[in-house]
Amino acid sequence: MSVPLVAVAHGSRDPRSAATVARLLDAVRAHQPGLVVRGAFLDLSAPRLGDVLAALDEDGHREVVVVPLLLGAAYHARVDVPALVAESVARLPRLSVSTAAVLGPDSRVEAAALSRLAAAGARLDDERLGVVLAAAGSSHQPANAAVADVARCWSRRHPWAGAVAAFASAAGPDLDTAINRLRARGARRIAVASWFVAPGRLPDRVTAQARRADPAALVAAPLGSALAEVVLDRYRAARVPALRYA
Repeated sequence: MSVPLVAVAHGSRDPRSAATVARLLDAVRAHQPGLVVRGAFLDLSAPRLGDVLAALDEDGHREVVVVPLLLGAAYHARVDVPALVAESVARLPRLSVSTAAVLGPDSRVEAAALSRLAAAGARLDDERLGVVLAAAGSSHQPANAAVADVARCWSRRHPWAGAVAAFASAAGPDLDTAINRLRARGARRIAVASWFVAPGRLPDRVTAQARRADPAALVAAPLGSALAEVVLDRYRAARVPALRYA
């Protein structure tokens, strides 16, 4: 019996979010046929993580790997996921649950974000382009710093006027501030890259702010199914200790 992969996303009242997660999981299944893949959510959407783990236990599985569909090690990854896993393990003593690392930062996540940016119409060789890397934002500053590091690396690698991280909540700079900084560096065209897994309230806030600041701004779609290979790699890495000592 294969060890199931349970991908847990944040959750949203926006139905586009769950639909995007479903497409991502379909892509994971396509990459590894035969693997048992289940989706779960921390909040606002169903099924919840505890319910999915209980159903797998009832089906006779004795080992599960939980892969957080989160791009940074902020509160949800550091607190919510471990707490929910611990709660489930206490109720399901026959079930062994390993938790994988979050999806980012990772060069393939960056590549997916750049691909989405190009698909939105941005010319990645444009010297007058200013790129905002938009993320959710966190009270955990190392998570914000990881996004800012990606933007700085992009600035060094690409001929753009610059790249700056911006955050939709809990941290700065916001979109307006980031766009103003890029214009001060000589940007004449603005594009917003997405550091989001799926659509929802915060990505919509980013889009609205970008369009208010610059009606011609290009806004990339969330990463969605482009993350399938990263999800599978996190699953495999989390399984290594169990395989080594089996």
